[in-house]
Amino acid sequence: MLAIYTYIMPREGWDELKPDKQAIRTLIMKHQKEVRRLKKLKQYYEGQHKILGEKRKTKLVCNHAKDISDTASSYFIGNPVSYKSQQDIKPLMDAFEVAGADEADGDNGLDLSIYGRCYEYVYPEEGGTDLTIKTLEPENTFVVYDDTIEQRELFAVYYYAKKDDSDKHQTVYVATVLTKQYKYVLNIQDIEGTQALIETPDPHYFGEVPIIEYRNNKLAIGDFELQIPLIDAYNALMSDRITDKEQFIDSILALYGALLGDEDTKDADGKTAAQRIKDDKLLELPKDAKAEYLTRTFDETGVEILKKAVEQDIHKFSHIPCMTDESFGGNVSGVAMEFKLLGMENITKIKTRYYKKGLRKRIRLFSGWLSKIRAINIDISGITPIFTRALPKNLLEISQIVSNMWGKISKRTLLSQVPFVDDVDAEVAAVEKEAEEALKQQQAMFGIGTNTPPPDDVDE
Repeated sequence: MLAIYTYIMPREGWDELKPDKQAIRTLIMKHQKEVRRLKKLKQYYEGQHKILGEKRKTKLVCNHAKDISDTASSYFIGNPVSYKSQQDIKPLMDAFEVAGADEADGDNGLDLSIYGRCYEYVYPEEGGTDLTIKTLEPENTFVVYDDTIEQRELFAVYYYAKKDDSDKHQTVYVATVLTKQYKYVLNIQDIEGTQALIETPDPHYFGEVPIIEYRNNKLAIGDFELQIPLIDAYNALMSDRITDKEQFIDSILALYGALLGDEDTKDADGKTAAQRIKDDKLLELPKDAKAEYLTRTFDETGVEILKKAVEQDIHKFSHIPCMTDESFGGNVSGVAMEFKLLGMENITKIKTRYYKKGLRKRIRLFSGWLSKIRAINIDISGITPIFTRALPKNLLEISQIVSNMWGKISKRTLLSQVPFVDDVDAEVAAVEKEAEEALKQQQAMFGIGTNTPPPDDVDE
């Protein structure tokens, strides 16, 4: 089932000064239908797979879902997002650091991979002016858009259910509703019509909805969501494999021309014939009798081929390679690594495009807050988020390229390709400074560049 990711409401039917509780509850009910899907995705990530509820002797969970999400999110945003601009954006970067932007990005990346979407709430700390970023659960959060072609944001809802054990038919939802100008905390009951607004609106001064929605792709589908049937098949296959092994070991002993004896008949040691066979692995038989174990035919080769085929399909269709595969070992060239990660790189580019859209809103919220609260004006028009892939590098290959291209391409461009150079500008300045110092030492050694004439030859 594909994700239901868009919540629509006519703009003319919405008044942020008089929010319609009935409309909000209707949207919550719609979101509750999707919550079942979201909880299933979370359960699969945590290892609570379908097979655990089946009637089986052996139940194995091979958590490909967690492996896919961890690998995809680490590759996408394992390294902190950096920002490039021609203007001074240090106050903005400091505000991001105080707000915990890097931690929020890490949490967002994992939620994107699991749920196909994620949410963050930007708000000032209680009693202070510093902003904080809080990652919200997609199971309790959604954003509502208008019905125009632009689908502009109307408001966002973060809610939880408050149940009364004395009345199981009555559920009260406590919903935090954030509009462009106000924040409401509403108690929404199962009402027939519009309920008068009692709660007092609290202005938040952002000028737009302070909850940001990020999407994994156009349909907000998680990275392993479409591979759940294959994951279930792999779990079933491995569980059946273990069951067959157990049945293979617990073989039946068949006797020909002899009887094992009564269960009540015991020898001098107080053991029955079955117990003696089990303990001593010995059995005395008459001359013409024989015994053999009846075993099931177990096609280990066929099972192994099927296992590899299912596992390959899981990684092939999710576009997330198995990092423990032997093909990733050794000193693989950069070109070979790029081909191996081409599928994951393509879906990561899609993640990046949608995530940049959310980051632009984060930048607007923070810059607007700094302008209103601290009178710090920042030009955000030229700010570009930079994503660095968590990709192993062939340092020997990179060093050879840099060495061969030195003097033909700018130092800045070459140094930006070196993985352990974090600040290219600082590194360029350091290289130029070292070159100047080396030149001065050389001039001093050979007396070049001074105004002192060379000494005249002295006759002895």
